[in-house]
Amino acid sequence: MWKHLAALAALVIAPCALAQVASPPARLTLDAAIDRVARIHPGLRLPQLQRQAAQARFDSAGFAPPLVFGVEMENLLGTDESRGFDTAETTVSLAGVLERGGKLDARRAVAQANIDALAPQREILRLDMMAEVARRYLAITAAAAQWRIAQEDIEQRRRAVDAARLRLNAGASPASTLMTAQAALAQAELDRDRATQVARAARLSLAALWNEREVDFDAVSGDPLRLPSLQDLGQLADLLDRTPELVAIAGGQRVREAQLQLARSQQRADVSWQLGLRNNRSGSDAAIVAGISMPLGSARRAEPEIRAAQADLAMGAVEREGRALQLFATLAEAHGRYEVARLEVTRMGSDVLPQLQRAEESAATAWRAGAISYLEWAQLQAMRIEARQRQLDAALSAQTALIEIQRLTGQALVANANEGTP
Repeated sequence: MWKHLAALAALVIAPCALAQVASPPARLTLDAAIDRVARIHPGLRLPQLQRQAAQARFDSAGFAPPLVFGVEMENLLGTDESRGFDTAETTVSLAGVLERGGKLDARRAVAQANIDALAPQREILRLDMMAEVARRYLAITAAAAQWRIAQEDIEQRRRAVDAARLRLNAGASPASTLMTAQAALAQAELDRDRATQVARAARLSLAALWNEREVDFDAVSGDPLRLPSLQDLGQLADLLDRTPELVAIAGGQRVREAQLQLARSQQRADVSWQLGLRNNRSGSDAAIVAGISMPLGSARRAEPEIRAAQADLAMGAVEREGRALQLFATLAEAHGRYEVARLEVTRMGSDVLPQLQRAEESAATAWRAGAISYLEWAQLQAMRIEARQRQLDAALSAQTALIEIQRLTGQALVANANEGTP
């Protein structure tokens, strides 16, 4: 299950190298990040301890009521003929309880159902942790993509500064034009530096999941704009029947069924028995003593517990139905958000950005020739960067929805892993 999200997210999450260096930076894949968390995160070690505790309770539930050894003394330390121990009577006995109604098997069934219910809980915990790793990994790639957009903005703003300086020296434009271009360049450099800081914080946030205070990687892998096609909503909805959350509720239902059986077993009263030997010191006589006892009204006293267990069982069915509806609604929302964002990323890449790039290049030529004002060229530069940012925002929204769909279904969801947005 851990590999499902890793294989999926490795396809769709962006690379980054925030600075040009001579040697290649240490690169961390999502598989490696998940493996580190799986080995080290303390939350993922809790299920094993919980199982050990549940197994101990199962072992305890398998014990029958204990035998009771007793010694009873009468007619001692009295007055007259009962002075001292001359007339003492001593009874040595062994007592126990004979359980009726299948109480032992019912207790074992409850304990076993609690053990079985831990498995889907562990799966839910793993899926939640995988999703958290993927989200923090995605935050790194988001900062990396922001850095690349800012760097592209810097390059085009530098070209504008160089062109403004040439026109100023030629007396074709005022100094204010150069200063405006320099201010736009400074803002682009600020965006780049901010993305660098955000990426550093995101790497530390990811490393914290495996209890590291320092980061031993500089880059991650993947492409955020590569958005694979998914199965349709109906097929994904079928996967919800096997989602760990509904399996956990079904496990809870089995626990409630076992508890109902245990409550019904209380309708039959247990029989307490006692067997012993009595010795009369005054006459040196000995005799066997025996006895049995049974409480009355057990069926009446068990009735409220049975009704409570039946109500709990009915509530479990309603809880599963309500949770299934909630999961489907969440899945439908995430699926729709993914498809809308994927469409936006695709259309921005195929229609909008190429047109803006050609328009910006044409505007640069026209401004150098004095055919348009600097503001018109700067506006096209800003529109191109805004379009890149919009495409990135849509891609990150799609990635977030994809992670949520993966968490809900716990399955590999890519219909065609090679089909994606170029």
